[in-house]
Amino acid sequence: MFREGQPARGVFVLCEGRAKLTVCSGSGKRLTLHVATPGEVLGLSAALSGTKHEVTAELLDDAHVAMVKRKELLSFLREHREACLHAVDLLSQDLHIAYDKARSVGLGRSRRPRTVPAQARLARSQATKITP
Repeated sequence: MFREGQPARGVFVLCEGRAKLTVCSGSGKRLTLHVATPGEVLGLSAALSGTKHEVTAELLDDAHVAMVKRKELLSFLREHREACLHAVDLLSQDLHIAYDKARSVGLGRSRRPRTVPAQARLARSQATKITP
């Protein structure tokens, strides 16, 4: 879907299948941060900030994703306060996943995994279907 360092063009909602989120070290070593499941929104932080992706997202299975272009996402969030607050919640969840991963890698322990709520509502009205 996207590679680390690539400019964000929008967000991806994983409708079916799974996606692996990884980061790469300077020496080329890869670390898997998370395996996303249906309903998760990928690339939100980079899309909102207009920056490059900090991670790589690769599809693992036959998957179906919906893409919302950055411009459409920002317009939608400006008009729908509830969706904007939901986006903040999603960013918070992403941050906690990153904290848990750092804790497990650095300290050898992790917290109980958080459940991810259905997140596809954010993109349904603006989604453009793409194939991997």
